[in-house]
Amino acid sequence: MSSVTDESVRAELAEIAARYPQPRSALLPMLHLTQSVEGMVTPEAIEVCAEVLDLSTAEVSGVATFYTMYKRRPVGDHHVGVCTNTLCAIMGGDAIFCRLKEHLDVGNDETTEDGKITLEHVECNAACDFAPVMMVNWEYFDHQTPESAVQVVDDLRTGNEVHSTRGGRITTWAEGERVLAGFPDGRADEGPAAGPESLVGLRLAEERGWTAPPGEAEPEHPPQQATAKSAVGAAEQADTRRAETETKVAAEPPDASSEDSGGSGAGSRDSGSES
Repeated sequence: MSSVTDESVRAELAEIAARYPQPRSALLPMLHLTQSVEGMVTPEAIEVCAEVLDLSTAEVSGVATFYTMYKRRPVGDHHVGVCTNTLCAIMGGDAIFCRLKEHLDVGNDETTEDGKITLEHVECNAACDFAPVMMVNWEYFDHQTPESAVQVVDDLRTGNEVHSTRGGRITTWAEGERVLAGFPDGRADEGPAAGPESLVGLRLAEERGWTAPPGEAEPEHPPQQATAKSAVGAAEQADTRRAETETKVAAEPPDASSEDSGGSGAGSRDSGSES
């Protein structure tokens, strides 16, 4: 069995780190890779990731314990997550979760004795239009019922081939974790990327001949050039107006009232000097 301390695993961790301008940004996929190797984030995995990224083990541990997708206890061959957020819950998610706990004889975040299934209630899967939703190794199972969910886990435990409701074949949880680490398994094109509910708007548009409005014509000049040109034009117009105002003021005769007051003042001074 592979270990995160193996040179081949360390090389793949370094490969992930090299994908990012800031190597520490690689920590999330690196943790997924360690889970694909050891089935969880082990203390050794935290130490190795810290060494590769030149981080402290406290920094790595802080990330690994913050996100619920990173497990500190071993996960079974398949991770089954039942959404119990509000919409899925009232649509049947709570009933599905209760049925699976009873059927598998496990509690939340526990693994069956045969190591096949780890059951967990999870937060919103961003698929509310398919409620209630269950995920197996992060693949969607839409519009589930307690009966259909039991059938899925039974098929997984007996080794039958299982497909998500959107078409993709279900691999093991460890294999899925490797994909999340950025190592494709060649199955990206299996099944549609979206379910029927997500495509209702597109279907209606095709049926009714709706099209998007035409886009605006591109400006003659790039925005930055247009902005600079506009600024220069505005400055030139301001200079022209200023020059016109100065010319107009210079051409106007002095204010008569000013002359009268000025004359009166001078006459007073004169009369004062004469006396």
